[in-house]
Amino acid sequence: MTYSGDKLLGGPQAGMISGEPSLVAKIRANPLFRAMRVDKMFYAALEATLLSYLREDYDAIPALRMMRISEDELARRAEEMARQLRVGCPSLHVEVFESQSVLGGGAAPGSTLPTRVIAVKSDSMKADELCARLRQSQTPIIARVEDERVVLDLRTVEPAQEAAILDAIESMGKASHSKSKS
Repeated sequence: MTYSGDKLLGGPQAGMISGEPSLVAKIRANPLFRAMRVDKMFYAALEATLLSYLREDYDAIPALRMMRISEDELARRAEEMARQLRVGCPSLHVEVFESQSVLGGGAAPGSTLPTRVIAVKSDSMKADELCARLRQSQTPIIARVEDERVVLDLRTVEPAQEAAILDAIESMGKASHSKSKS
């Protein structure tokens, strides 16, 4: 069986092979195996991921931790960030709405989870431009554009990252506000 080490397990990025030892041994005997072998860091990361499963410490695996965040928690965080953005940058239009987080391609094609997102819109800057500027921030902020708004899905944001996101959006909002005055 072949599968993804990062998407399926939530561990290091890798293609994994499991199965009958004699068949796996044939694969290891192929000359390409030498080119595809992994280093000690990969094995350490894979071991840590598998040990987290054995210990049932699912919050230690970022992808699983993010999937397990409750809608209530996402709503609370989104409303608080939206409130801070409205205060810090009143020139932006900020709203919170329900959406869907896409879980992944190969391991879960088409699978989604309900989420809350923050949508930001500027009167003086198109959403694509605002999104591009966020990606170019000192801490790159990855968002998507939906209905002419920049949309941030907090399911994919660690709470410790929220301050950097607020700073980046506020600086874009201030730039957009000064742009509209000129």
